[in-house]
Amino acid sequence: MSAIKQGMPGTTRICPHCRTKILDSASVCPACKHHLRFEQGAARVQAPSTSPLRIEGKIRHPDGGPAWEYSVLLTIRNEKGEEVARQVVGVGALASKEERTFTLAVELFAEDGGPRHPD
Repeated sequence: MSAIKQGMPGTTRICPHCRTKILDSASVCPACKHHLRFEQGAARVQAPSTSPLRIEGKIRHPDGGPAWEYSVLLTIRNEKGEEVARQVVGVGALASKEERTFTLAVELFAEDGGPRHPD
């Protein structure tokens, strides 16, 4: 029997370090990387079964001109196209010659290793 707390899939809690909503099953906060509990088998549960989506893009402000402002918006929709969540995850500005790289990754966690998505 696993020492890891097994609850209803998708149950959430608040990270005591950074106050981000995370999965209750997480042993390490994906936002601040702080350890939340030290249990036998915690590393096994924490490793994603697969990462079926990873997108990375870079924006570079050209030489000269006024600063560009940006908002990073994340929207999640269900199979019916209904909006489940919408959140601004970051804002900022780019001055001349500055650049930012943005990465979006979706990691899936399956109990007991579960089925793996072909990469």
